[in-house]
Amino acid sequence: MIALITGATAGIGMACAKKFAAKNYNLILTGRRKERLEELKKELENNYAIGVVTLSFDIQNKEEVQAAFDSLDNAWNRIDVLVNNAGLALGKEGFQDANLEDFEVMLDTNVKGLLYVAKWVVNGMKERKAGHVINLSSTAAKEVYPGGHVYCASKHAVDAITKGMRIDLLPFNIKVSSVSPGMVDTEFSKVRFGGDQAKADAVYQGFTPLYAEDVADAIYYLASLPKHVNVNDLVMTCTAQANSYITFKE
Repeated sequence: MIALITGATAGIGMACAKKFAAKNYNLILTGRRKERLEELKKELENNYAIGVVTLSFDIQNKEEVQAAFDSLDNAWNRIDVLVNNAGLALGKEGFQDANLEDFEVMLDTNVKGLLYVAKWVVNGMKERKAGHVINLSSTAAKEVYPGGHVYCASKHAVDAITKGMRIDLLPFNIKVSSVSPGMVDTEFSKVRFGGDQAKADAVYQGFTPLYAEDVADAIYYLASLPKHVNVNDLVMTCTAQANSYITFKE
């Protein structure tokens, strides 16, 4: 069995890599930070009897994505599970004060990058009439929150794309799911706030958030279900979070 996991250099992607490796999946791991990918590959191959291929590219660049996947030999072309995880948020200013370049990066990564990868993987799954695409969405796909505008729009798009794929891929026996987590304590907020660790830490103060491993467990659960069972959308939050913007902090 082979799982392809995008954005595997940190957070949910890295946790998924470790979870699927522990379940004897061979892995294709992608990300921009080549050194981190190589370190993770070494760790996983040392700890588990699996093979790992790493592909370093910018998911915003269609040509880089295509070239990376074209470099795979036939033994690695049979993807059983795609975890379409790569994504980010940038800034939390009101729309009127936000940076237009941040808008472009979020849409190019969260929407277009997801599409580039899914399109390549689905072509192979269609031929074999088997496979499972798991797209990482968010509670931000369910309600818009202050300062969320374009990030929320990108995740609403992921939600719609996932639903469309689910319909269109029915004749090919391909499962399609989305996982929509709430607040997860990863590098997400640090990236959103331009590397400001204090701001990032403040997001998760006063309650216990989800952790990357919690989401990875849920993703593996979806991938491990019987062939006749598909979870279309799994929405998960920590106990202290009700939806995309209501959280109880002590």
